[in-house]
Amino acid sequence: MENQDAELLRALQDEHGDALFAHAVRLSGGDRQRAEDLVQETLLRAWRHPESLDLQRGTVRSWLFTTARNLAIDAWRRRSVRVGEVVTDMIPEPPPSADEADRAVEAWTVAEALGRLSQSHREVLVECFYQGRSVAEAAARLGVPPGTVKSRTHYALRSLRMALDEMGVTG
Repeated sequence: MENQDAELLRALQDEHGDALFAHAVRLSGGDRQRAEDLVQETLLRAWRHPESLDLQRGTVRSWLFTTARNLAIDAWRRRSVRVGEVVTDMIPEPPPSADEADRAVEAWTVAEALGRLSQSHREVLVECFYQGRSVAEAAARLGVPPGTVKSRTHYALRSLRMALDEMGVTG
């Protein structure tokens, strides 16, 4: 049984370790040590609950990413509770809500997926969706015909969806 457990952990690390670590680095605000702890705790949970990795419940990567995200949020909440009293003249900003944390994680995930796209696909999505430009405005800024913007947008969204699927994001 111990051999199977070791093989499971090794397989999870080999197949998902790099992506999980990159995800954990984003979740921890770039703190690589905290990211390593998140990965370790996530893999430990997978080892303790192998039934959670059942493909009928979703992809393994999706489970790992969600578990890492939940662990990061829990750690953030624990740290925010333990913060000592600080005397200052400035009113502190309220801590981000769980909704804000979810939005931040989603933004990081989409940013990583966008980074996997070709430059032309990324540019058209940024112009049309993030900058809110019309097809005609995006075409003028990118120096391409409006029809090209439309077709690039179609294929860029398809590529983005595939990149998110590869990252284990389900929607």
